[in-house]
Amino acid sequence: MIRLISLLSALVLFAGCAAAPDPDAPLADLGVFRLGYNVVLADKARKGPVSRDATPEEWVAVLKPVVAKRFGRYQGNQLYHLGISVEGYALAPKGVPVLYNPKSALILNVTVFDDAAQQKLNPSPKQFTIYETTTQESFFLGSGRERTREEQMQGLARNAVHEIEAWMAEQRQAEGWFEPRAGAATEAVVDHPEMQAVSE
Repeated sequence: MIRLISLLSALVLFAGCAAAPDPDAPLADLGVFRLGYNVVLADKARKGPVSRDATPEEWVAVLKPVVAKRFGRYQGNQLYHLGISVEGYALAPKGVPVLYNPKSALILNVTVFDDAAQQKLNPSPKQFTIYETTTQESFFLGSGRERTREEQMQGLARNAVHEIEAWMAEQRQAEGWFEPRAGAATEAVVDHPEMQAVSE
């Protein structure tokens, strides 16, 4: 936990400018992927030392619709389940222009489950460190002055989905994920119960 808090501290201070992903960008090549369960947990989330507050329920309410909107566009014929755990976050408060301009960040663990095989595609959760998109103004003034807490959370959620999708496409190329499988079910056969607490 100390390591996570230290990482969040560094991220808040040193995140640089980044371009916002286009939510309507063409879908990546995910083969036969179709979204089954969309599980988001945030009960283990740790708040960074310089951060606005956000409850686990609020993180779930922000992330689930963004995941559903993007990955629900895939129309493959085999089900895969996404398990996402919010591990830590920092929502930048108002800083001191030029001198101290905290940035927002989010740490997630992600597991992809193959429904037909009833097993995880990645044996250990993949950890993502997500930065908020910054404009020239927010870079110098701090996003806490330019954006509300809710806007920061929405921006982090959109960036998270973009990075998760890119990683899944890379795994398809490198590891052969999302290839056709004979007899794959069109209804979920994997038990839900928070999918083993999103793979712990």
